[in-house]
Amino acid sequence: MQILPSVLAAGVALFQLAAPTTRVTRSESVVVRAVFDGDTIDVATYGRVRLLGIDAPEIGRGYDTPAPFGREARDRLAALVLHRWVRLEQEDQRRDAYNRQLAYVVREDGVFVNAAMVREGLARVSARVPLSRLDELKRAESEAQSFRRGMWGASPQLPPPTSYTSDARAAKHPRAMRKKSKHRKSMQERNW
Repeated sequence: MQILPSVLAAGVALFQLAAPTTRVTRSESVVVRAVFDGDTIDVATYGRVRLLGIDAPEIGRGYDTPAPFGREARDRLAALVLHRWVRLEQEDQRRDAYNRQLAYVVREDGVFVNAAMVREGLARVSARVPLSRLDELKRAESEAQSFRRGMWGASPQLPPPTSYTSDARAAKHPRAMRKKSKHRKSMQERNW
């Protein structure tokens, strides 16, 4: 009976040793020069940086149609970091397929920008490999979903229609059309 606890303890210890440990390196303070979309920025001395562990809707370029909340995500990220000093936290995998740096972005006041975007419903968690801050990002996504923030509940801002016509309004309300036609007849009779 004493063998079972010993075997379990050895198994747990072995599992912990075999689990990959991610090494996080933190940069010096750098300034954000530009925001391209809801998850990509341009940082002095680093160039293009993709926010690690999240995916924001695309804003559409050229003839591409923007995804719902794409512009809102870009504008919010710009409000959070544009022309501000931030620190980049990078894990072992440092570049993506487009040769962008992959990093967590932390403002000088301690705001974890990746989680802020997810918490506001303007990005979702997207992790292809284990990440050191994955649990924090998942909690932020659960909060956004439960409070129905951004893409998890609200409707995106749509441009207003170009014009309204009175015929379209009258077609929805037949009584309004009848009243209008009776009014026209009475006006015509008075003029004769």
